[in-house]
Amino acid sequence: MRIRQFPAVIVFAAAFTGLACAQPTPKTALLVLSKHDHTLAIVDPASLRAVAREPVGNDPHEVIASSDGRTAYVSNYGFGAYHTLAVIGLVAQEALPPVDLGPLRGPHGLFFADGEVWFTAEGAKAIGRYSPATGKVDWIMGTGQNRTHMLYVFPGLRRIVTTNVSSGTVTVLDKTDGPAGMPPPPPPGMNMNAGPPPRMPGPPGGDWNETVIPVGHGSEGFDVTPNGKEVWVANAQDGTISIVNLAEKKVTATLDANVPRANRLKITPDGKLALVSMLNGPDLVILDVATHKEVKRLPIGHGSAGVLVQPDGARAYVSCGPDNYVAVIDMKALEVVGHIDAGGEPDGLAWAVQR
Repeated sequence: MRIRQFPAVIVFAAAFTGLACAQPTPKTALLVLSKHDHTLAIVDPASLRAVAREPVGNDPHEVIASSDGRTAYVSNYGFGAYHTLAVIGLVAQEALPPVDLGPLRGPHGLFFADGEVWFTAEGAKAIGRYSPATGKVDWIMGTGQNRTHMLYVFPGLRRIVTTNVSSGTVTVLDKTDGPAGMPPPPPPGMNMNAGPPPRMPGPPGGDWNETVIPVGHGSEGFDVTPNGKEVWVANAQDGTISIVNLAEKKVTATLDANVPRANRLKITPDGKLALVSMLNGPDLVILDVATHKEVKRLPIGHGSAGVLVQPDGARAYVSCGPDNYVAVIDMKALEVVGHIDAGGEPDGLAWAVQR
């Protein structure tokens, strides 16, 4: 009888140990995607340790958190092979049913605004918007550009900026209050001599005007300055950075920054520095936004991708895929102060604050 009871004791002890080791999601969390493990790590920024890892499906590339910090959305990319957004409940630490985007294949860039998930769909050359409240994609806008990749949605939802990698362009979409383009023809039978025709209604809620701006070859990672006046675009094939003036909607400067295979570009919350990662480069390139000069090349590993700066600007996090860690950077000293093990080949990063 003792022999039969002993395994039960072991099972109970193991279960109790598992419960004792479970760690809740911190109120402020760093989210890290692992492309190799197909997981999302929920990391405590205080300890730099993952408290949970949840499955997110094939080829995860980018992640974004909802405004209340309770849900994460992950793009399953595959260069157009996949068409889903993985969904993770951050508080319960659980994978929720994914969002099927149907023909909007190759979702990549993500942005959360006004309670909805905005995303690019490379395979459809489009931008879409998914509503968690209704469970539907409720808006789509084509770009006509190749590999529409990353995006930024401005406060107020009246401007969107996206990069188009293979076209070497930036698209700026501006919301209008009425119809765009030429008015529709009058309906059959209308007497054109009886005075001006009635104004034809435009699309509900207005329309969008698109401006396509040529930048450099391989335009991919980008960011908008905190004052909303400039877009800084990293051109992976040229190794340059294009600066777009949004008021003029044109490139006003091209920096010979020597950033070949640039992947992501992030500007610090104070607008003073721009951080540029390179897939094959050993350094994180740090530029002065005001002077356009290089401040430092910080050795971080054997190649890097995702870049995230804390909202308070104290730290930056850089995914170093070849090294299987996330480098932690003290932004005051501009030095690496730690590493995070969040799974193999880390990439997309996001910040989640529970409200």
